[in-house]
Amino acid sequence: MVHLARVAVALVVNERDEVLMLWRYRFPAEQWGYEPLGGMVDEGEDDAAAAAREAAEESGWRPVGEPEHLISFQPLPGQVTAPMDVYLWREAEHLGELTDTEEVGRVEWVPLSQVNELARRQELLGSGTLVALLYYLNSRRQDQTTQ
Repeated sequence: MVHLARVAVALVVNERDEVLMLWRYRFPAEQWGYEPLGGMVDEGEDDAAAAAREAAEESGWRPVGEPEHLISFQPLPGQVTAPMDVYLWREAEHLGELTDTEEVGRVEWVPLSQVNELARRQELLGSGTLVALLYYLNSRRQDQTTQ
């Protein structure tokens, strides 16, 4: 078995129904694509705080307000433990340039209306990206039908 560190993801959605994402190249998959912001949780660090910290470092945008915990999951449960926690923010403030120079890519506000097309074109990288976005979109649809 392989045990990976806990990862916290920041799903930042603005009032224009766009999600803050990083367009980047992943060498193991030899592929360009979008990912939400996030990264490993440091020892003793709160998951939501880690997601917010990673978002600011990777994008130059700091999530504002209290996050909503969306979902926790294991993307590869067969022989790999890789716990992931996804938090939602509906506001962020622009701090300036990103500070994490290892996260090379382009920061973009991507319309949520494009998520299914991006998935079809395999431009959403990793199961964590798919789970976070599709879970958010599905839960939002359910909220709209119960109102």
